[in-house]
Amino acid sequence: MGAYIPPGWPAGVHPPGSEDFESTAIGWLLDVVPPDYRLHGVLRRYPVALATLARYHSKACVEGARQGYRTARTELAGTLPPHAIDTVLAAYRKEGARLAATAEAVDLVERALRGEVFTPKMSLPPTVAGPQSAEPGSAEPESAEARGAGPEAAEQKPARAKPEQKAAAQRTAKAGAAKERPTGAETAEEKAGGAKAGTAERGRATARRNSAGRGRSDLART
Repeated sequence: MGAYIPPGWPAGVHPPGSEDFESTAIGWLLDVVPPDYRLHGVLRRYPVALATLARYHSKACVEGARQGYRTARTELAGTLPPHAIDTVLAAYRKEGARLAATAEAVDLVERALRGEVFTPKMSLPPTVAGPQSAEPGSAEPESAEARGAGPEAAEQKPARAKPEQKAAAQRTAKAGAAKERPTGAETAEEKAGGAKAGTAERGRATARRNSAGRGRSDLART
């Protein structure tokens, strides 16, 4: 089984751990750095040193391309026509992508030269969206009126009940209590009220009898 090659591995460099890995890595790294670095035999004898130098060089190239892209319109305005500046920016974008890919490949080669073993990463299965799930950003934010989240809604107090409403509520409560009370059960207030009503009725009957007696006496004297 061959060694695992991670994504972004440079073409022409043999897999890590293979017989020709180190020699092919040296040749490729010498193509990344400026040509004069080939004059230094120490870089061939110690490939890790060459890879470290190539890493710094490639990252500096990426940063230089980004800085040139950001300032191209300002620095070239008045010197180049607008369509030429657009072409320069397109060249920055194309070469910038290539330089970024090279810097990533240099990092992989250096890690392999230092003895790192690459293994494939397990990819998680995509999450199946349920019937109630929504795509990110698909739901529109609710308005403050719909949520009732405005400051007026937060400080709003329940309205006070009017006297007529309180009286109706009391009558409803009394009616409900009367329905729930067993037949024949009387409250103390009802008993006292009945006693008072009986006493008043007896008093009125006595008054009527006395009045009738006085009437008869008057007739007898005439």
